[in-house]
Formats: sequence, structure tokens, C-alpha cells
Amino acid sequence: MSAEAVAANSAIPPLPAFDGRAIINGLRVAAADGQVFDCVSPVDGRVLTQVARCGLMDVNEAVANARATFESRRWSGMAPAQRKRIMIKFAEQIQAHADELALTETLDMGKPIQYAKGVDVNSAANCIRWYGEAVDKIYDEIAPTPRTALALITREPVGVVGIIVPWNYPMIMAAWKIAPALAAGNSVVLKPSEKSPLTALRLAELALAAGMPPGVFNVVPGYGPEAGSPLALHMDVDCIAFTGSTRVGKQIHVMAGQSNLKRAWTELGGKSPNIVFADCPNLDKAVAAAVGSIFFNQGESCNAPSRLFVEESIKDAFLEKALALVPGYQPANPLDKSTVMGAIVDRVQLGAVMRYIETGQAEGARLLTGGQAVEPVAGGCYVQPTIFDGVTNQMAIAREEIFGPVLSVLSFTDAADVVRQANDSVYGLNAAVWTRDINKAHGVARALRAGTVHVNQYDEDDITVPFGGFKQSGVGRDKSLHAFDKYTETKTTWIRIDSPV
Repeated sequence: MSAEAVAANSAIPPLPAFDGRAIINGLRVAAADGQVFDCVSPVDGRVLTQVARCGLMDVNEAVANARATFESRRWSGMAPAQRKRIMIKFAEQIQAHADELALTETLDMGKPIQYAKGVDVNSAANCIRWYGEAVDKIYDEIAPTPRTALALITREPVGVVGIIVPWNYPMIMAAWKIAPALAAGNSVVLKPSEKSPLTALRLAELALAAGMPPGVFNVVPGYGPEAGSPLALHMDVDCIAFTGSTRVGKQIHVMAGQSNLKRAWTELGGKSPNIVFADCPNLDKAVAAAVGSIFFNQGESCNAPSRLFVEESIKDAFLEKALALVPGYQPANPLDKSTVMGAIVDRVQLGAVMRYIETGQAEGARLLTGGQAVEPVAGGCYVQPTIFDGVTNQMAIAREEIFGPVLSVLSFTDAADVVRQANDSVYGLNAAVWTRDINKAHGVARALRAGTVHVNQYDEDDITVPFGGFKQSGVGRDKSLHAFDKYTETKTTWIRIDSPV
């Protein structure tokens, strides 16, 4: 059934047949011990399918096949131009199955179907295509040595790459990591989140359909302690790439050190400051960006601008405009094409969001709107868009990542004041500055400790620019050509030349 046909109905349709088995060495397989877990839709609480609950034996099998495939050079030894052709076919397969993937993502994770198709599917396909196109355009180097030597500097794939991705953007987060890793010639073992595993499994099937050799792209669904930890601890995994919470990211780094000192790349949490000065060039645009960006994807975004700093002289006018926009973000059936805010991923996350809302009120923040769990679809996980005013940087709702549609509003008096407050965080992922003063924009942007600083917009993006954070927001960069640095080794070959002339 197409996404358009489904979205025409207000109730959830009969479910497609989902295959929850793992993919190891090109085959759909059950977990070695036969264990499964229920994949529950946050849209209405129904079970979509049962998914293989992979563990140590399954991870060992996947890694062994990935290693054997890598050593066979069926993929790692393939000419870059040939890998490129398969990667482009892979992207085309994703586009050809856009309706199916969008429907799966919405049912599995709860995001509005218009974004699942228009953003997530398209972004994943574009990412895989871009890295495929890039891989045969990266040149190695020759060092400027004396004439008695020739020093070649070459990139080589690291080998077997373990990848663990979160539940909020299952396809996009997987694509950001598998695309450069695969394009560089590595073999991959992907562990998707147990909260949203279905599109990752389907992506591996589409890669096989595009001509990728079996064993290159393996998927082992399961819980973090049972499948993720064995992957991070595995002695034959050369690199582990992770996106998720800072708490788990720290554990990943420890496991990398405890095992074989594998390279560990982590894209972690955020509490991004969105700074609006009184000389903002377009207040309506700033308001729309502040509201739209925090409520997009139900607030389940690591880079969500969850701390809004507004200069005192314009705060009342700003909040009046912001509150007028909130009715347009009320949660609704994600399968309706007009819905802009869908379901929280599951009951556990819904409970966490509600506890933060209760904590904000207990700490003295002023609840301006929202704050309630609702059920626009019976049995689903939904919460109203929520805004707090009177927040201070010492409150939990200003310091901790909520991962829900909750906006904390703080005020400031001048540039030095707001930079101090904005940087007073363990995180440093994204930030934004709104001002018509170019000197102020440059100065504040340089002073902010964040991997990306937006100026007079929020969350504009492109695959050509790196994404990642400072401080406890992680290590390394996704996207752009910089991502190849994570999945390749730099080798020097020094050749002695005894020249007769």
C-alpha cells in the first residue's frame, strides 16, 4: 500500500508484512537462540512484527562474515568506480521503495509520514548516492620528499566497521555512517535501535538488490547490552561508530579501550542554544524557526534548539508570536499527510518527557503552554508542544537533554551574558545567532563552543558540510568528505630511490 493511500485514512490500515529477522552474509536469519522481541508502533500501540533479538552468537557470526568478505576483497578490492556504480544503484533502490520505507518508518517510529518520505527517505538516498559519487574522486598524495625517496600517502579501508544508530532518524542516521564506510571499501555490521529496527533491515536487502556482495552489509537487531555491547567489545571489529546518548557514548569509548583499542566515533547529545538579539533582522522568521525546529520530529532531535535565549527587550513580543504558532503543532495521526507532529517513539520515552515537564514546574519554571500527554490516536504515545518561560541555566530542563517537544526560554542582557550562559553546558552540538550586526554575528559565533553555528536561520543543512559536536556532544564528524577520515587508515609507503642521475 502506498504512503498516499494510507494517509487518506484516519485510522491505521491493515499492517504490511514485516520481516524482523537479521541479515547476516546476505541471508535473512533468526537469532541463534530463537529469541525475538515485539516491535510496537507508537502510533497506536499495536505490534508490527516480532524482531530477532540478536546476541553475542549473532554478533560473532555477523563479524566473522564481514571479516571474511573484507579479506576476500570482493568489495574492499573492487575498483572505486565499480563500488560507485553499486552505491548509486543502492540509492536508486531506496527511491524506488520510497512509499514502503516511509510507511515503515512512520509506523515504527511515529514521525509524520510527510517527513518520513520527504525528508528521511530522500536524505538517506541522497547521502548514499553522494558518497558513492565521491569515492572515485578522492586522490592519494605524494609527499614532498628529497629526490632519493618517493613517499606515497594512501587511504585504505579500516576493515570491519561496527555501527550503532538511534531511533529518532533510523534511515538518515544509518545512511550517514554506512555510506562513507561502505564507499571506502569496509564491511559493516549495523545494530539499529530496538525501538525502530525495521527500515535498517530493509536497507540491507536493497543494498543486496543493488549488487552489493553478501557479507558487506549485515544487520543485527537487538538490545544494547545484548547486541550493541558485544559489537563494541568485539576484538575483530576495527572501528565502532555510534550515535545516541552521551551516557551510552561514554560506555562505547570504554569498551573500545577495553577490547582492541578500536577507533570509536560518537555523535552524542545536545542542548543547543538558539540566541535571538533585539536587532534580529526578521522577528517572525526567528519565531517560526524557534518553534518549528524544537517541535520538528516531536523534539526527538539531538540538535533541537531546546534552549531559547531571547534578549530581554523583545522577549514578551517574541513569546506572544511563538504562542500564536503552537496550535499548528498539536500532535495528530502521523499517517495523515497534514500532520506536522506525530508520536513519541514509545511509552518509556513518553514517560521520560513527562517527568521532565513535571520537574520543570517543580523547579519554578513557568509553563506557558502544553505539558500534557494526549491520545489523538487511541493507544498511541503523544505529548502536547510545551513551552516554559522563566527558566534558568541551573534547572534540569535547561541542562539535560529531554528529547521531546519541550522548549526552555531564557533571557539575556548583552552578548557577553548570553555567550556565558550558552556555553555553560556539557554539550556543544549546534547553536544559532539572530542579529543584523555582522560583527556581532561573527564574534558570537566564534565564541560559541559548538560544532555548527547557524546565523539568521536554524537547521539549514547539506551533505557537503560536516556534522558533530564539541565537548560531550561527541568525537568525529558525520557527513562531508571529512567522514572518510573515520573509516580509512592513512598509510605511508616510503620507497628508496638510488637515482643514477
